[in-house]
Amino acid sequence: MSSGRPSSVDNAYTPAAGFHWLTPFYDFGIAVLTREKRWRNALVEQIRPVRGDVVADIGCGTGSLLLHLGRAEPGAKLIGIDPDAAMLSRAQAKAGAAGISVKLYQGFAHDAATLLKHYRVGKIASSLAFHHMPMREKASGLQAMYAALDPGGELHVADFGLQRSRLMRALFRAGVQVLDGRATTEPNAHGVLPELMAAAGFTDVEETTVIPTPTGSISLYRALRPT
Repeated sequence: MSSGRPSSVDNAYTPAAGFHWLTPFYDFGIAVLTREKRWRNALVEQIRPVRGDVVADIGCGTGSLLLHLGRAEPGAKLIGIDPDAAMLSRAQAKAGAAGISVKLYQGFAHDAATLLKHYRVGKIASSLAFHHMPMREKASGLQAMYAALDPGGELHVADFGLQRSRLMRALFRAGVQVLDGRATTEPNAHGVLPELMAAAGFTDVEETTVIPTPTGSISLYRALRPT
C-alpha cells in the first residue's frame, strides 16, 4: 500500500460502514444487506476483465471487487484507491491471503487522475462508494476518473441509484440513510449519477441493471471516455 498521496487524507469522509467502529463488520453487512453476490457478479461480468487490462477500483474498501476481478482474470493489473487506511489494510490482507496481486493507494476519488498518471488505465470501476460522497466529490471524482482513463476507456459503477418505488425508498431511508446520513445519499436516490457522468464528459452513459435489495435498489452503470 502506498502512503504517498496528493491530497490530505483525514476524517472528512463517511466510513464505508457509516461509523469507524463498524469497519470490522463491513463485509458481513454488505453480503447480508445488499444481495452482494448478485450485483457483484453482474458488475464483474459487465467489466469483463481480459489479460493485460489495467483496472482501477475507486473507493475499493476492503478489496472485494478487486479480488473478484483477480479471480475472473489473473492476467489483469489491479489498482485500488480508498481514503480509509483501515479498509486498505484489510484489502491488502485479503489479497495476500487469496494470492492476488493488487496495488493500493490511499486517496479520494478526486485524486484518481494524479494517483493513476503512470498507468494506462483502460477500465475504472467503483462500487458502493459514490453514495458516501458529497456532491462536490461525486462531480470532481468523476472528472478525475475521466482524466485517468485512456481514450476509449470504460467506467463501470454499482451503487444505490434512483429509488423508483415506495418500498425501495422506504428501505433506503431505513437502512442506508440511517447509517450514512441523508446529505450524501439523497442525490443518489434521485438518480443523479448518470447526469454527473455526462457532465464529466462521459458518453454512452446507461443504467444497465437495477437490483432490489433489503436496503434499496442498486443500479449498475456503464459509460465511455470517447476516443
